[in-house]
Amino acid sequence: MDVFIFDAVRAPRGKGRPDGSLAGLKPAGLIAQLVEALKARNRAEALDTIDHFTLGCVTQSGPQGGHLALAARILAGLPDTVSCLTINNFCVSGLSAIADAARRVATGQAQLALAGGVESMSQSPFLSDKADFYSDMDLARRMGWVPVGLAADLLATREGLSRESLDAAVLRSHRRAAAAWSAGRYAGRVIAMRGADGETVLDRDENIRDYGDGSTLARLPPVFQAVGAQGYDDILLGALPDLDEVRHLHSIAHCPPISDGAALTLVGSAEAGRRLGLQPVARIRALGEAAGDHVLQLTAGPTAMDKALGAAGLRLDQVGVAEVMEAFAAVPVLFERDHDYDPDRLNPNGGHLAMGHPMGATGAILTTTLLDDMAQFDTETGLVVATGGVGVGAAMVLERAG
Repeated sequence: MDVFIFDAVRAPRGKGRPDGSLAGLKPAGLIAQLVEALKARNRAEALDTIDHFTLGCVTQSGPQGGHLALAARILAGLPDTVSCLTINNFCVSGLSAIADAARRVATGQAQLALAGGVESMSQSPFLSDKADFYSDMDLARRMGWVPVGLAADLLATREGLSRESLDAAVLRSHRRAAAAWSAGRYAGRVIAMRGADGETVLDRDENIRDYGDGSTLARLPPVFQAVGAQGYDDILLGALPDLDEVRHLHSIAHCPPISDGAALTLVGSAEAGRRLGLQPVARIRALGEAAGDHVLQLTAGPTAMDKALGAAGLRLDQVGVAEVMEAFAAVPVLFERDHDYDPDRLNPNGGHLAMGHPMGATGAILTTTLLDDMAQFDTETGLVVATGGVGVGAAMVLERAG
């Protein structure tokens, strides 16, 4: 059974720290505001016929604990009959959530489903779920686990990337994001978030910076060197004995900003769309999920991409536009180096290096952006690729509808 996306919206990304513009909003509240927007943009009664809701979220503790999808469903006023699932697949969680909902529709378990992701990193900070291998160095050594930023340095070392290439990727991302916002390209699917008093607290991504000619980027120091010296560099070199050292290249600017954010997609069958008067914007043509090297960590996205493209019967150069997650600067640099694809159609409106990475929401955010990219370039097909820590990856091919 074909699965269609009828609509997709997202919150603007706020700085994921206590002074960020979204820090005062609960993650379930971000989702509730997006549900409200979907009701306003579509037939409100359609949202009351949803069969299932899958929500991606990485740090499921504190304000994000207690089965967040269920809490968000209640806060949003969706019917009690809507079954819910909260999932954690690290940084690809939002895309995995869409895949889960799509499979439910494809197999007839649901006619209409809601899927997406949320992360409030200001309220549930990175690693605050306190998995034992975060702090137990003996266990970390046995697992070959290191914080993901060090894996980015390892990948850059192994692949011989230059600091200049990382700087260039960051500069381009910020410039494209600023130009896209200036041109109004994000206006259609980014929903302004309101505070308790009903006043707008954020209506655009707040991490974008003007780096001028980029000369300031070259002066920023590496950010992961001290962490590596705590024993993590030894773990990496033990796993890759052909390397003599880990070159610490990534500065804070080469990391996607820690952020708060959320995104939702409304997916369903053609029959549900006809019955409820919903117009599809895209058909999900293929999905791909993959796992890769758990030490390098950031290599599974392209593997998932190959699976999705294979299932769609497409080559990469046949895809009209692509949103590839800028997990760290090394990732887009390697993607461009290793794949023959038009750079003007790769993250054409900026990426995560500029606008931020609210972990559980990222895959769904990329999906909302891709829908607008496809309209902007008037192309029939689009691709989204997400890469996460400890070797997870996901991808999806979309085909325009309507």
